[in-house]
Amino acid sequence: MSGSVSPLAPKSFASLPALRGVRMATASAGIKYKNRTDVLLMVFDKPASVAGVFTRSKCPSAPVDFCRSNLSHGTARAVVVNSGNANAFTGLKGRQATELTAKSASSAVGCGENEVYLASTGVIGEPLDATKFAGVLGDMHAQATGDFWFEAAKAIMTTDTYPKVATRSAVIDGVKVTINGIAKGAGMIAPDMATMLSFVVTDADIASPVLQSLLSAGVEPSFNSMTVDSDTSTSDTLMLFATGAASVDGQGRIDRADDPRVSAFRAALDDLLKDLAIQVARDGEGATKMLEITVTGAESDAAAKTIALSIANSPLVKTAAAGEDANWGRVVMAVGKAGEAADRDKLAIWFGDVRVAVNGERDPDYSEEAASNVMKGQDIPLKVDLGLGSGKATVWTCDLTKEYVAINGDYRS
Repeated sequence: MSGSVSPLAPKSFASLPALRGVRMATASAGIKYKNRTDVLLMVFDKPASVAGVFTRSKCPSAPVDFCRSNLSHGTARAVVVNSGNANAFTGLKGRQATELTAKSASSAVGCGENEVYLASTGVIGEPLDATKFAGVLGDMHAQATGDFWFEAAKAIMTTDTYPKVATRSAVIDGVKVTINGIAKGAGMIAPDMATMLSFVVTDADIASPVLQSLLSAGVEPSFNSMTVDSDTSTSDTLMLFATGAASVDGQGRIDRADDPRVSAFRAALDDLLKDLAIQVARDGEGATKMLEITVTGAESDAAAKTIALSIANSPLVKTAAAGEDANWGRVVMAVGKAGEAADRDKLAIWFGDVRVAVNGERDPDYSEEAASNVMKGQDIPLKVDLGLGSGKATVWTCDLTKEYVAINGDYRS
């Protein structure tokens, strides 16, 4: 956690209610950071349904491999997360660390090792000494409490400047169900299936395959539409758990993804995932600006998203935002290099409500002052219309500042 909080941080944090069926505890194991919590244990008192999406990196971390192998089992009783060490690119030692952690968690909670899920975040390539926290999991299990979401979010931070939390509710069969979520991420953020780390829990009674289809669809317009620095982490993990506790209120179990009763829940989950993703983008390392980039008029939605991400990931666009420079020439560059269909002479570009370019050239009514005023805000909407079709997409990113270089120039030291 860096010394100063991002200027884009929320002014207040959502208050997350305790959720029936899940309890949490945190501990300070001294993995990398001194005087702060760095281990989180999440316990489900009864087997919970589980779904997960993970990094598409070809060099995934040991915990990602571990979670993937357990997902087919379909139930969860414990989640162990540590910050300060990603346990990635750690070879046989990495696998041994996950085995030791799973063993310790299963004996602490009294469950099978295939009901344990693990996630690690931090430095890549350093062996993780799991003995540091394996021994405290028993005490953590005894102390775990339901009203602990904010502390849980703090324990998984690395270079984050604030914890990411969100809550939503929905109604199924006349029963109110709650969804709580936490996330972490500030650098090495260009999710590809998932964010760095995010854990979402609901008390709804929903089967694992249904949760999986909801989550796999829900990441696309949220976490997979957000980028800080174009770098996809080795550790990206997003998991969704359902404790089923709402069944005692009369909520009938949902076993099929096409069940019409799931629609309100889907909308609430999608909204929560988008909320968390935007919080991550707003905490981009060194960020001072938030850019919402909308591309319309593309040949397809997929093409629009590719172009939007090309703009969002351009260091030249991001540094222009940092310098409050309405340099739309860099946007033209990013559209042109994206590899999707574009017609230079049909292109239109807006910064906020100010149209700066139209029909492939500068807008005849262009006002440098009006465009510069948009760039002075913390939130900068940027829109590009390609004039080719009906494809559209929106992505979020932050600016690129000297502070980003400073944070990442000495991350390991």
